[in-house]
Amino acid sequence: MLTCKQFFEELTDYLDDKIDAQLRAKLEQHLSDCPNCWVICDTTKKTIKVYKGMDVCTIPPEIHTRLMAALEKKRKSEG
Repeated sequence: MLTCKQFFEELTDYLDDKIDAQLRAKLEQHLSDCPNCWVICDTTKKTIKVYKGMDVCTIPPEIHTRLMAALEKKRKSEG
């Protein structure tokens, strides 16, 4: 039986259909037994579907520059 942590470690590959049939069966069994993981998986699937249906939107250059600076600052503070 899989734990929730193990399920989450495989979630991306599960949603991308990049796992073998045996692991898929174990993950689907976990989903049928665990309502919390089912909700997370279902919500993630729906989010991906919405995201894929969106038009590409570029951000203004000044926002991009500020965002990248903030990410760099955060990375250095955690380093």
